[in-house]
Amino acid sequence: MGSKVKYDWITIGLFALLVLIGWLNIYSASLDSTSHAFMDFDQIYFKQLIWIGLSVVLIVFILALDSKFYERFSSMIYLVSLLSLLGLFVFGKEISGATSWYSFGGVSLQPSEFAKAATALALAKYLSDLQTDIRTFKHQLIAFTIIAIPALLIIPQPDPGSALVYGAFAFAMYREGMHIVYLLLGFIAALLFVITLLMGVPAVSAAVILLAGLIFYFNRKKRPNRFKYAFIVLACIGFSFSVSYIFNNVFEQRHRDRFNIVLGKEVDNKGIGYNTNQSEIAIGSGGWTGKGWTKGTQTKGNFVPEQHTDYIFSTVGEEWGFLGSMLVISLFIALIVRILILAERQRSQFSRVYGYGVAAILFVHCFVNIGMVTGLVPTIGIPLPFFSYGGSSLWGFTILLFIFVRLDGSNYYYT
Repeated sequence: MGSKVKYDWITIGLFALLVLIGWLNIYSASLDSTSHAFMDFDQIYFKQLIWIGLSVVLIVFILALDSKFYERFSSMIYLVSLLSLLGLFVFGKEISGATSWYSFGGVSLQPSEFAKAATALALAKYLSDLQTDIRTFKHQLIAFTIIAIPALLIIPQPDPGSALVYGAFAFAMYREGMHIVYLLLGFIAALLFVITLLMGVPAVSAAVILLAGLIFYFNRKKRPNRFKYAFIVLACIGFSFSVSYIFNNVFEQRHRDRFNIVLGKEVDNKGIGYNTNQSEIAIGSGGWTGKGWTKGTQTKGNFVPEQHTDYIFSTVGEEWGFLGSMLVISLFIALIVRILILAERQRSQFSRVYGYGVAAILFVHCFVNIGMVTGLVPTIGIPLPFFSYGGSSLWGFTILLFIFVRLDGSNYYYT
């Protein structure tokens, strides 16, 4: 009597295809005339190829472990992850203005990339506990605390972009029964944040009071609660004041500049907005079909700084064109949808919650990164999964995805 596991080869195939296309674009973005051999350890594209090879070893290790290991030791994995984030304040190495890395000889690792999988495991473990009812405030508070702790440890590095991603786990909580009001509150807060930056606190306050008054007037026959309306108005105005204060007194100037550029309040194509402007030029110059692999003039001219990392999608736009860009986006959508389909067929709640966490993280990373490169959202510096150069990013997403592949594979156990 033996046991077999059946893995979802559609998910694995989409992963492999995205990694391959990602590496081809890293190769193009980092190729220069100084290299005369493919196996050049000084070249970024070859370093990434090594990380990809090591990822295969990592995948084999992840799949070799019993699926119950991840649930049984999820709390321990989460604790180790938090300790690795805390250790950065003592042993971390500063790179590009952020102390987010451990350096081991010539290799640097970013623990925040691995903390996403650890947090997804911890949240799945908590929500799948028989005594947890996510519809109650007490358990919602604990779940949000599990998500918030790693995010709060990442913000001071400073790396607010990576911390922002942790909000994606709210979608997994919503799937398990959390009221939609929390997602609506998040949307309203984001909307008020943008409107406050565009119009200012006085205009927002007047608009909120007017809107509340109109809603109250048209619902007067139902005798609405005046105190509830007053509380909502005061909360919105108070939040608007806090946005103004945080933006002007807590945010660094570079963060303020990035928001102002995206909102159209400033034009700075040579300073803080240089990267985004050059990225938009590169993508726009690609046309429908692109200039061809390794033939991008913006890419070859190094007009987009650090193009092989956070701005790698600009290489896709220039060299692969609109059609190639849509192909890449479609592959990401296909992977995310596939994960959601698999999550819904899980026999255990732990696996389902984890699957939704994986899909949400991938979605937020793709949406924010591509939005950043195309100038639709401020530059906050998070990688495009499986595309951006970096061992930590590739390993982090590989671990995140293949733990779910292993959990899903356990659905096929038979003897």
